Amino acid sequence: MNTRLVLIFGMIAVLMIAWIAAFVMWRAAALGEQIAPLERRTYESLTLVAAGTGSDRENPARLGPVTAVAWDDTVILVDAGRGVAEALRRARIPAAQPLRVLLTNLLPENTVGLDDLLATGWLQDRDRPLSVTGPVGTGELVSHLLAAQRSGLDALGRALPLPPEGRRIDVVEVGDGYVEEIDGVTLRAGALRGGPLPALAWRFERGRRSIVVSGTGWGTDDLIEFAGGADLLVHEAVYVPPTEAIEDAGVMVDPERLDADRALHTSIETIGDLATRAGVNALVLTRLRPPPFFDAQFRSIVAETYNGEIHVPADGDEIVP
Repeated sequence: MNTRLVLIFGMIAVLMIAWIAAFVMWRAAALGEQIAPLERRTYESLTLVAAGTGSDRENPARLGPVTAVAWDDTVILVDAGRGVAEALRRARIPAAQPLRVLLTNLLPENTVGLDDLLATGWLQDRDRPLSVTGPVGTGELVSHLLAAQRSGLDALGRALPLPPEGRRIDVVEVGDGYVEEIDGVTLRAGALRGGPLPALAWRFERGRRSIVVSGTGWGTDDLIEFAGGADLLVHEAVYVPPTEAIEDAGVMVDPERLDADRALHTSIETIGDLATRAGVNALVLTRLRPPPFFDAQFRSIVAETYNGEIHVPADGDEIVP
């Protein structure tokens, strides 16, 4: 083998080793982001964090409904859907940092992550109780949750030196017109009537900035009044396909089931009109259920009846009003 071939093979070997080393370093960095402890977040202004933007249907690209409203070092969650701990990780928020959860209603899509948040935050040394505020029925839900998890929580408490207060949940049930001041932010609750169970929308006001978060597909007129003039309205945009479209695709469907599902949610075709009537400055679409498959499709449909700014965030995106 002549010298030129030796040099060529040597250069190839060096390049391959360098490529492999770069890949290993990239992979190690990616794994570090997934498992490394997170520092507590601080926010300069009132900020919306779309931690989980999915719906009640499984979707690896979008975790269950988890919306955070944050300012300074305060992080309040609105609803706690499936994968809440992973949703907070995507938003770079430690699971132990949020000490307050506000529930919009008690449908499972909003509550299935409560025990996840309780246990995961406790394992990260949360040393204060988790506070859950919601409509009538919240206390019963939490008491059953704690009863179901009691033996496991007891075992963890015996096995690990965890702060005993961190395994507690304090519950407050509220209704329409509830007002509270939290570290310079006014928190308001508004009832959304007409559905199968009590429901609330939540409004955060700091100075001239306001964010309204709703997780309920009924009570449209109530929401329009409650959200009036807000800087951001965070609301679902659910796509329930017409019966004819599904049948044309060769899929057997129950038309009554589809109609009932459609009545339970705010459709992507009607959310723009709702936002226009409420006079909000910007609309944040969450609880997305595909199709459509592309953000631009969501925006184009909603823009037919709404002229304001339209956000279609991915999990972990932040929006400042």
